Amino acid sequence: MDTLVSLGTLAAFGWSLYALFLGGAGDPGLRHPFSLTGGLTGVGTGDDMGGMPGMGGGAMSGGSGATEIYLEVAAGVTVFLLAGRFLELRARRRSGAALRALLQLGASEVTVRRRATTGYAPGGPGAWTAPTVEVRIPIDELRIDDEFVVRPGEKIATDGIVLDGASAVDASMVTGESVPVEVGPGDAVVGATVNAGGRLVVRATRVGADTQLARIARLVEQAQSGKARVQRLADRISAVFVPVVMVAALLTLGGWLLSRQAATDAFTAAVAVLIIACPCALGLATPTALLVGTGRGAQLGILIRGPEVLESTRRVQTVLLDKTGTVTTGRMRVAAVRAAPGESIDEVLRVAGAAEDASEHPIGRAIAQGARAAGTSLPAVADFAGDAGLGVRGTVEGRAVVVGRERLFSDLPGPLAEALAQERALGRTAVIVGWDGAVRGLVSVADTVRPTAAEAVADLRRLGLHPMLLTGDSLAVARAVAAEVGIAPDDVIAEVLPEDKVATVRRLQDEGQTVAMVGDGVNDAAALAQADLGLAMGGGTDAAIEASDLTLVNADPRLAADAIRLSRATLRTIRGNLFWAFAYNVAALPLAAAGLLNPMIAGAAMACSSVFVVTNSLRLRRFASRTPAGPVLPTGTTAGDPAAALTPGP
Repeated sequence: MDTLVSLGTLAAFGWSLYALFLGGAGDPGLRHPFSLTGGLTGVGTGDDMGGMPGMGGGAMSGGSGATEIYLEVAAGVTVFLLAGRFLELRARRRSGAALRALLQLGASEVTVRRRATTGYAPGGPGAWTAPTVEVRIPIDELRIDDEFVVRPGEKIATDGIVLDGASAVDASMVTGESVPVEVGPGDAVVGATVNAGGRLVVRATRVGADTQLARIARLVEQAQSGKARVQRLADRISAVFVPVVMVAALLTLGGWLLSRQAATDAFTAAVAVLIIACPCALGLATPTALLVGTGRGAQLGILIRGPEVLESTRRVQTVLLDKTGTVTTGRMRVAAVRAAPGESIDEVLRVAGAAEDASEHPIGRAIAQGARAAGTSLPAVADFAGDAGLGVRGTVEGRAVVVGRERLFSDLPGPLAEALAQERALGRTAVIVGWDGAVRGLVSVADTVRPTAAEAVADLRRLGLHPMLLTGDSLAVARAVAAEVGIAPDDVIAEVLPEDKVATVRRLQDEGQTVAMVGDGVNDAAALAQADLGLAMGGGTDAAIEASDLTLVNADPRLAADAIRLSRATLRTIRGNLFWAFAYNVAALPLAAAGLLNPMIAGAAMACSSVFVVTNSLRLRRFASRTPAGPVLPTGTTAGDPAAALTPGP
C-alpha cells in the first residue's frame, strides 16, 4: 500500500510539475476543459481565438495531457493516509502501559527496622545491644532479610514472612481471593497486597525482580511479545493489488507507445492508472469504521483498544470469566442471618452490627453495613476489644457480646451447627453471634454475585460462545457462584495462581480454541495479555485495563457480549469498506488503461469512494446495545434492596 501511494502521489506531483513548467499548464489564461476521456478539447489562451478566453486554439493536441495538473491528488492522498497512520500509532504507543501500571502498583517506600548505633561499643567490655529504630527508605534499598513495618491501610512492600502482629490482608487484586486472608507470625505475605487490619512486622524474603508482582509483570511482557501482530486487512489486499497496478501502469505506457501514440498520451494514460488506483478508500476503510465504532462503544461503556482487536472477536470460541470483581462485586456483603431457636433474626443482626461497628476488619464492616442497610439503628458499643484473627468483644446495651469464629464458643446448638455447615458448603464466611454466655445466631458474609452476571452468561451463549469460570478462590465458592450464574460445574477452574491462569489460557489455545478472558485484577493481567481477546472490567486495576484489548467502563458483565457484537459489526463494516474500495479500483483500472478516463475524473472518483466509505462507517452509530439503559453502578454496588439478601434462620 505504501508503494502504490508513493507511486501515485509522486507520479501526480511529478507530472503536474512537468505540465506546469514544461507543458502548457502554466500558460497565462489557460483553462482546464472537461472531458470524460483522456483527450483535451480546445485548450489555449484567449488571444488564440480572437480574444475569447478558453476557446479552442488547439495549442495542445487532444489527449496530450501536457496541460493537466494533479497537485490536489498528491496532497489529498497524503493527508488521508497520514491521518489513518496517526490513529494506529497512537494505539501502538500504549502497548507498554500494562507493564508500567504493574510497576506502579507496588509500594514506593518502606519503613524498616534498624539497630541504633549511638553508644554502641563493638567487642568491648560491657557492650550492649542498641535498640531498634524505624527508618523510612525507598523500596529500591530494601534487601532480603530486612525487617519492615506495615501499618493498617498500607501496602506490603515486598514478599515476606510475618514476624510479629496479626491482621487481615486484602489480596484480591493479586491472588483473586475475595475474602481477606488472616495472617499472623510465620505466615507468608505477598508484596503490593494491602494490610486491612493491625500492625505487622515482616521479614523480606524476595525483593526486586524476584517478587510475585515482578513475575506477573514478566508474564504480561512475555504474553504481549508472543501475541502475533494481526496483519491489517488493507495490507493483505494491497499485497496483491499493488503489484497488479504497477504492472498495469507499465503495460499501459508500453502499449500506448507500441501503438505509435504520442508520448504525452501514453504518460497520461499511465498516470490515470496510478491515480485511479491510489487507495484513498482503502486507507480510510479501517480508521473511519474504527472511529465510529469506538465512539459508539464509548457511549455504551465499551473501549476498543485498536483495529487489531477486531479480528480476534470474530474467531472467539471460549470466554474465561474471572470471579472476583467480574462475576461478583468484589465486596463483602451480608448473605444470610440465622437465629438460634427463640431468638430474633433482626436482633441478632442488630447486635452483631453494633459490636462490629468499631472494627476495621472488612468482614466486620460488611456486617455493620448490612445491619444499617436492613433499616436498623446501631447502638453504641463499650469496652470494645478485638481478638486477632478470631473476632471482637464488647458491651452493647449492657450485654456482653462476642462475635467471631467458632473457636470463641464452647458449643453450638444443633440447628446453628447445621446452618454453619450449610453456609460453608456455599462458600460463605460465617461468624457466630452470642451474648451473656449463650450463642444467639450467626451471620454469614460473601462476595455477592452481580445482578446482571447470569444474563451476561446467557448473552455469551446466544453468541455461540462457551463461558467458563476461572478463579483463584476455593472450589466450593467458585461452584456456588457458577451455579448461580448458569455455568456448569465442569466449566469451573478454581484455586489457580496467576501463573496457572496463563497456563490455562495457553492450554485451551493449544487445543485449538480461540480464547477471550474477562477479568479485573492484577492476577488477571497476564492472562488478559495472553488471551486472543482480553476484556477488562472498568472498576479493576490499571494493570488489567492496560493489558486488555477491550475495557468495559461501567463494570457490567453484560457489556462483554455487547463488546463482542460491536467489534464484529465494526469488522464487518471494515470488510465492506475494503470490498467496495477494491471493487471501485478494479472497475476503473481498465477504463484508465484504455484512455477512456480523464485523470481528472480520478480525483472525483476517489472523493466519491471516500464519501461512500465514510457513509458506510457512519451506520455503526445505529448500533444498539442489548443491555438495558440505566445508571452506571459503581464497583461493589448491587441493584435492589440490600436487606433482601437476608434469609430467615431455622
